[in-house]
Amino acid sequence: MDKPSNKYFILGVCLALIFSTLAVYCQVRHHEFIDFDDDEYISRNDRVRDGLTRQGFVWAFTATHAFNWHPLTSISHMLDCQFYQLDSGRHHLTNVLFHAANAILLFLVLKRMTRNLWASAFVAAAFALHPLHVESVAWASERKDVLSTLFWILTTWAYVRYVERPVFARYILIVLFFVLGLLAKQMLVTLPFVLLLLDYWPLKRLTFQAQSLSDSTPTTVSISIRRCLLEKLPLFVLSAVAAVVVFLVQQGTIVMKSVIEYPLLCRLGNALVAYIVYIGKMLWPAHLAILYPHPADKLPAWQVAAAASLLVCITAAVIYKMRRRPYLAVGWFWYVGTLIPVIGLVQVGNQALADRYTYIPLTGLFIIIAWGIPDLLSRFRYHKAILSFSAAAVLSALGIVAWFQVAHWRNDITVYKHATEVVPNNWWAHHRLARVLDRQGNLDEAIEQYNKSLQIEPNNSYAQNNLGLALVRQGKPDRAILHFARAALLKPDRLDVRINLGAALAERGRPDDALIHFTEALRINPRSSKALMNIGVLFFKQGRFDEAVDSFTEALQIEPNDPQALNYLTIALKQRNKSRKPNDPNNKP
Repeated sequence: MDKPSNKYFILGVCLALIFSTLAVYCQVRHHEFIDFDDDEYISRNDRVRDGLTRQGFVWAFTATHAFNWHPLTSISHMLDCQFYQLDSGRHHLTNVLFHAANAILLFLVLKRMTRNLWASAFVAAAFALHPLHVESVAWASERKDVLSTLFWILTTWAYVRYVERPVFARYILIVLFFVLGLLAKQMLVTLPFVLLLLDYWPLKRLTFQAQSLSDSTPTTVSISIRRCLLEKLPLFVLSAVAAVVVFLVQQGTIVMKSVIEYPLLCRLGNALVAYIVYIGKMLWPAHLAILYPHPADKLPAWQVAAAASLLVCITAAVIYKMRRRPYLAVGWFWYVGTLIPVIGLVQVGNQALADRYTYIPLTGLFIIIAWGIPDLLSRFRYHKAILSFSAAAVLSALGIVAWFQVAHWRNDITVYKHATEVVPNNWWAHHRLARVLDRQGNLDEAIEQYNKSLQIEPNNSYAQNNLGLALVRQGKPDRAILHFARAALLKPDRLDVRINLGAALAERGRPDDALIHFTEALRINPRSSKALMNIGVLFFKQGRFDEAVDSFTEALQIEPNDPQALNYLTIALKQRNKSRKPNDPNNKP
């Protein structure tokens, strides 16, 4: 335990955390929004772009978007737009400020609980500078990470104050901060569990008492466990409600994967391996990317078995040592427990794991390192000098690696290109890179990236469809038809694919085949004005003006202000009247 430290040491640590965080992340001032999520959260979200309005405030609490419900996060984005409009750099800097505040608060709370200044400072500095946390800070959409963690730490601070003097007013503050955190991101559902860990160490509210040799039970937990559980009961109830809410929001959406797509055994295997991979990336933060594709059933059995064995061994070791080294159990179960909501047992998205998921869990491992390494080196004569030099070297290395990692988040091209380079067979990143290149008019490069994505994952209907569209623009409709047909086979109920395939077939002079797919599009969505327009054009070119007029009229009933439909209807009416004989009773003036 450190000697009592004065306020100048504490102030110095806080200033160092601020300056080091800004040194690593100041470059985000010149970064752009990323087209993955940033558009839905900010740049193309009209409610958010309007700034903080009464309608927007109500929408934040009553609607879902991007397959989530996090009203406080949405409101924070509205406030950014209120002050910065769509200046992406300033949106990013807000994330950086939240991150710096989190590091400082983490240091102060740990210092208050443990009375160990330098170990607490190391944990906070590792939190501030670790490259695995770059994604949560440098990606504007991950505001929910930095904002919810702010309330996680404030909840912990309020809890420590309550433990020091258990009065109702202080308990209300715990509940308030916890609710605000859940409104920012529901990953905070594990916080009551972490508070129980802190009761054991460093707060020491839970103690183990040795039994007599005649007692068959080696240890028993003191009676305070009952109180510790009861006082957290409201928090556990709030966690359960939040978990149900996020499940209902995501259930049935394209992001929540079925057990057919990802069977339970595949999920469990990936989860076990992910726990070990995260530890590896914490120790050696290399090859970090925006997305690591899920291996599904392709994960080798030996990897799953090795990961499970290692997890069991570590867990057994920390339990064995928990009496003499309680921080081992607290740090380990912090890490394991806080990852459970995002470890993939409920699979949301195509990722096997994600850097952003470690924003809170890694703190548990940092605690093990910050308290464990000094224990290991305590017998050495110059252990303090060794610790000081090692900590400085490690934190400097983390800051340098993080600085380079932040640079990869400069724009769409840099972040996706980096992902294709560092993660083998990253079909998702090739596809996203192709879309960006396509949008920028680099058609040849885009088609090359689409093909690379499909070579790895040929069953991606989105890449098949997008490659078809690119080939149409390149003047290769026959090849485009093959890819549209493949996309339709993979996803028979995709409206856009049916329309694209029908349009390509019509262009190649196959109107009957085209009509089949336009009709199928109408089956999928009877109010698709685009499908009706294409059917109308098909009839018009065949001289079937009555049917063309009907299709254009129906399209206008759905989209009354569509100028193209109105223009086609006008021409079709004229052609129909011209084609009729002057004495035809059906001829309209």
